[in-house]
Amino acid sequence: MTEAMPALTLSGVVDGTFVVETAAVESSARPELMLTYAGVVGDRHEGLVRPSGAREPWYPRGTPMRNERQLSILSAEELAEIAVALNLPQILGQWVGANLILSGIPHLTQLPPRSLMMFPSGATIRVDGDNDPCRKTGKTIAAQHQGRADIEFGFVKAAMGKRGLVGWVEREGAIRPGDVVKVRTWRQAAYPG
Repeated sequence: MTEAMPALTLSGVVDGTFVVETAAVESSARPELMLTYAGVVGDRHEGLVRPSGAREPWYPRGTPMRNERQLSILSAEELAEIAVALNLPQILGQWVGANLILSGIPHLTQLPPRSLMMFPSGATIRVDGDNDPCRKTGKTIAAQHQGRADIEFGFVKAAMGKRGLVGWVEREGAIRPGDVVKVRTWRQAAYPG
């Protein structure tokens, strides 16, 4: 029997709110996000279901499945660490398709699945898990820095374990920059395999 980690309650601040409007990676800043059970209103990832893709090789591609990737949540601190690793002055959340940029939560990407993010409006996001970095995102960042084609593949290595989280709406409401977010993890034990 492995020793369980206790439940934790953390808090942070919403630094930015964004919507992905097109099939491109980039997102655009918004003064608030309206969350419904289908996700962020107006975001291309909005929907109760989504088609399966490369991340779900156990289903034929395009199979309708629960949309557990309604939101992309990133850490301002982790973005800064990735920028340093790539020798860049900064990486903006918009370049990597963020819906939320949070600050003040140590090791955000390491929050375990099932963690809850609760906002003042009552909006609540349930974390599905971490978001693996991909070269498509690296290519988007490279496009912002002429002569730095190395970023396309370099981002994947630099962002591993720091690319943020994906999650889905457990409770509807609005999220605005400056909101305090309360994070609750659950008691958990490492699976012994």
